Amino acid sequence: MNIDIRNQGDFAVFSVQGRIDTVSAPELQERLLERISQGDLRLVIDFAGVDYISSAGLRCLMIAAKTARAGGGVLACCSLSGVVKKVFDVSGFTALLPVYDSLNDVGKQ
Repeated sequence: MNIDIRNQGDFAVFSVQGRIDTVSAPELQERLLERISQGDLRLVIDFAGVDYISSAGLRCLMIAAKTARAGGGVLACCSLSGVVKKVFDVSGFTALLPVYDSLNDVGKQ
């Protein structure tokens, strides 16, 4: 898994490439929590390059989302497709986190 982090508008954007599983989820969680602790409370994860997410990956997202929410922020996701979209739908994560079709849609009402 590779993670590229950049700022876009009010959001810290995490562009992830590869698999988010038991091996890689702890790194993603650490990087998300690090940015939250630095005051970046509006985060979005761009899933365009993610081809798999496990329950460990979902747990990592939930921990980061709860931490951001506790500080008045939000963790959003975008560009879900294929297996990742199906996992989000089946697990109910599409109802728990803001999910956008693309990165360009993030923050638009």
